[in-house]
Amino acid sequence: MNADQEKEKEKELETATFAAGCFWGVEAIFKQVKGVVETAVGYTGSSTPDPNYRQVCTGITGHAEAVQIRFDPKVVSYEELLSLFWRMHDPTTPDRQGPDVGSQYRSAIFYHSEGQKAAADRSKQEFDRSGVYINPAVTEVVPATTFYPAEEYHQDYFEKQGGRGCHVLRK
Repeated sequence: MNADQEKEKEKELETATFAAGCFWGVEAIFKQVKGVVETAVGYTGSSTPDPNYRQVCTGITGHAEAVQIRFDPKVVSYEELLSLFWRMHDPTTPDRQGPDVGSQYRSAIFYHSEGQKAAADRSKQEFDRSGVYINPAVTEVVPATTFYPAEEYHQDYFEKQGGRGCHVLRK
């Protein structure tokens, strides 16, 4: 593929950003999806500039641990990614996923377009109607803000460490 073809292909990709607890497990699940071209773990959802892991862990920056995904909508739809998002964590627990507690572990969908916002709102309503959990989702559906990639040792963490993901998918 020449440089012009690569630029055209890049234009066809879309971006999605999700927070569903510890970003290592979220990334590990999304990386397995056909049509997901690239993932990055990082911090978003606050106006504090250039946060690092230690700062985010204190909760004082207001960032969420999140995964930013570049995907090919001809292969996997945003709605399919949303379906996976709802199944990989408990979106009814505020600021907590399993043993991880703090605002950085909140459930959030950071939309990049009005179409994504509408799809996220619909999917949240569908989740609440599904009765999977007694309580409704506390998931934020908010505009995407600056995404700060996490430190390199966090990227592809389970691949580098030889471990397996900490998130479990519900059917």
